[in-house]
Amino acid sequence: MARILKKVYVTKKAEETIKNAHPWVYSGEIAKKDEGINNGDIIDVYSLKDSFLGSAFYNDNSKIILRMISRNANDKFDRDFFKRRIEYAINYRMMIMNNMDAVRLIYGEADELPGLTVDKFHDILSVQILSLGIDKRRDMILPLLKEVLEERNFKIKGIYLRNDVDIRLKEGLIEEKKWFLKDDDVKDEVIIEENNLKYYVDFINGQKTGYFLDQKNNRLIVSMISKDKTVLDCCTHTGSFAMNAKMGGAKRVVASDISSKALMDAKRNFLLNNLEIETIESDVFDLLEKISKEKKKEFDMIILDPPPFTKSRKTIDKALKGYEELNYLAMKALPRGGILVSASCSHFATKDLFLKAIHKASIKADVKLKQVISLGASPDHPVLIGVDETEYLKFFIFQVF
Repeated sequence: MARILKKVYVTKKAEETIKNAHPWVYSGEIAKKDEGINNGDIIDVYSLKDSFLGSAFYNDNSKIILRMISRNANDKFDRDFFKRRIEYAINYRMMIMNNMDAVRLIYGEADELPGLTVDKFHDILSVQILSLGIDKRRDMILPLLKEVLEERNFKIKGIYLRNDVDIRLKEGLIEEKKWFLKDDDVKDEVIIEENNLKYYVDFINGQKTGYFLDQKNNRLIVSMISKDKTVLDCCTHTGSFAMNAKMGGAKRVVASDISSKALMDAKRNFLLNNLEIETIESDVFDLLEKISKEKKKEFDMIILDPPPFTKSRKTIDKALKGYEELNYLAMKALPRGGILVSASCSHFATKDLFLKAIHKASIKADVKLKQVISLGASPDHPVLIGVDETEYLKFFIFQVF
């Protein structure tokens, strides 16, 4: 079959971006294009000097008008192509993960499947599609996921679409939540295993795709340093850090969240694992301020894993002040030698900016910090060098003295 694709020519700036391995071209960076290109088409990308740069999904509804999918001029974008991409992604996870029960299988641009996120929760795939190019091909791509997994002896009973995010509107797509396919005996939640702990996952109504897989290795690190400690897990959500601390030998663990629904879900997980963990329903700032004012220093480890404080570059300064205040209150509540675990999943709060906010908090609290460890997301969320958007999670452990 001949490979005939329409052509789009990009500016010098976009050419350099592509050559530097970034997969996005913005709407103002198109110099000229062939007639008759439809949104969602795969097109060939050329420089102004007529050099082939790669192939991309085209969508002029979006600010990201091109999403690169290949650098190979010989690729044919058929079923075999997408099956190979899926095989590469799943083989990588099987190589680097010691547990495939709960794992991110596809991480968008990092797996050269732009706009596609796939999380495996036991025998369910929770899928989020954020690009028109993938959405137009989902009837081909999603059954391939099941096929590739079952060729590797992973039984898949259902694929659920978590396309309930407003970014889809910017791609010209609708928001939706629905089954793509399911066996008759499939239920609306599933139990997964991670770090020898079990969790209920509500992949239909839970946040994002149902459960945050990116902190799995960081939770394990927390369990390794929790022995005999009194631990406060703030913004506990499903109770994951709290349970890892308890499994690690913490003598007392308190899990806090502002959401009564989150605490109810966490309590179910505590019961599922036969773990005694106290809970407090409270705003994290109010709780830490109360604890710091009491001056009891009752916790010798405090874990901060809040929701993102910003999803926009416009509000980054406000977000950094929030991170500074939150970490300051935790430092004031900790005794000398206490352990502060602090994370941020805000992409725009870069590692340097986040660390600077924590440093400012330490000065305000009149303490010093010894950095124990600095980590990011677990390796099933691979970082593409040169693509800052894939390196969003910052995770630090400090000793306060």
